[in-house]
Amino acid sequence: MSEAELLEDFKQYLPKYLSPIGTENLFAELKQFPDNIDQRLYTSLLKAEPIIYQGDGLSNLPIVNLPDEKIGRAKAMVLSNTCDVSPDNPRFLPARMIYCPIISFERYKAVLAESQARVSEHHLSDIRAQKVSSMFFLPRNDSLGEDAIVLLDRVNNCDINQVPSHEIQSRRLFTLSDYGFYLLIFKLSIHFTRIREAVRRTSES
Repeated sequence: MSEAELLEDFKQYLPKYLSPIGTENLFAELKQFPDNIDQRLYTSLLKAEPIIYQGDGLSNLPIVNLPDEKIGRAKAMVLSNTCDVSPDNPRFLPARMIYCPIISFERYKAVLAESQARVSEHHLSDIRAQKVSSMFFLPRNDSLGEDAIVLLDRVNNCDINQVPSHEIQSRRLFTLSDYGFYLLIFKLSIHFTRIREAVRRTSES
């Protein structure tokens, strides 16, 4: 498939709720991928909203790394759908928020060095270009302070009351732009659901 054909294919899956200008802006960003993994991943338009959005970065969330039972606190990215963590939606069971820890990109490189793993520069550049399926690269912003990585294979969850509505604004590290959110959804679809997994699953009936 040519680049032109691929971009036309992308158009079919652009969000339908965007205005024509918003759609064109998003498409223009996608055409520049992966040379625009920068501040364009974020938006400041929703910064003051007392709502947790899918893809938000939040500080001070409980993190456990089993089998270690110690519970720590760290930055994390919310994977739960925005509606699923809204307190306005009635539910039979208390809502849980799903999220993954965020670590410093430099810390990740240090861990690799300590383990004496043979890592090529291609691996690090692939992370930055969103080519590693288990990681979502976050370019630095004022709140993060440095480049970071979301570890998509380290999923955690907690009660949504761990982030009271009056604390959302102060604990929000970032909210993804339309472009950043599109990249996240695309990345999650690859990491968690692969229709071409090459495993035959014949029905028993």
